[in-house]
Amino acid sequence: MHVLILSQICEKAVSRLEEKYHAVRAIGMARAQLLEIVSDYDVLVFRSGVAIDRELLERAKTLKLIVRAGSGMDNLDVGYAEQNNIIIKRIPEPAASAVAEMAFGLMLCLARKILIADKAFRQGAWIKNDIEGRLLMGKVLGVVGVGSIGSSVGQLGRAMGMRVVGCVENPNQERAESLGRLGIELLSLADVITQADSLCLHVPLKESTRNLIDRSVLSSMKEGSFLVDLSRGGVVDEQALFEALTSGGGLAGAAIDVHQSEGPGFTSPFLSLPNVILTPHIGSQTIDTQVEIGKRVVELIDELSGGKC
Repeated sequence: MHVLILSQICEKAVSRLEEKYHAVRAIGMARAQLLEIVSDYDVLVFRSGVAIDRELLERAKTLKLIVRAGSGMDNLDVGYAEQNNIIIKRIPEPAASAVAEMAFGLMLCLARKILIADKAFRQGAWIKNDIEGRLLMGKVLGVVGVGSIGSSVGQLGRAMGMRVVGCVENPNQERAESLGRLGIELLSLADVITQADSLCLHVPLKESTRNLIDRSVLSSMKEGSFLVDLSRGGVVDEQALFEALTSGGGLAGAAIDVHQSEGPGFTSPFLSLPNVILTPHIGSQTIDTQVEIGKRVVELIDELSGGKC
């Protein structure tokens, strides 16, 4: 079994694959070289930051399995893979807790202005009486995309004493009832946006969600509200968000973990804004999460090798 590892995963998992199979690390490999060698591999393992597009898949003549070591599929030509009977396996479950905790870390930093206070203190300024934080308890948490991750965020919100409202792409009574049992009210996208004090995004990037959060949406957000984006770059119209954050309107701040352009050498248009927290797509980047994902990657490849996948 020939395995090509295109993205960084747990080192223990990589070592295990190298022991059991012909596994090759190709992290950061130049596109031209990747196109030359991909035809020799049965399995591709990847995360975000690498394009598994039609051109690459056409070269992968012996490819049987694609493992997404996470949840997002926006960088994979799913249609082509399915048409050519290539098995696709995602591993979304381990990331749910990590991303949910990250969402609350960012919300707390925004609400209590923790990064602003930290920076001032390091510069010798005692701004105790100048910092006006806000509570999360008693406020409304809006979740756009109440799937595995969004549901985890909602449950943490309930534990924090927040009213939680959310929306899904295809709502129905059964979904409303299942979310209701978690303490999450299923509403329309428009109602979630207008009611939320903190709005968290947890949707995949596809045509129906590209620039989902545009000028119209941002202008309808509650006075003093916060936006937390842990979805995918492209879900938020970055130019519209910049304008909303600098116009003195309703939006008080934003935390952005995913970006229109990502990777070494890219910078954010929000660098100069003090009311924005920027992180480099680290929502699921915890030791615990990556170890669990790594175990599952090995299991999936073992299943293929044993004819069970």
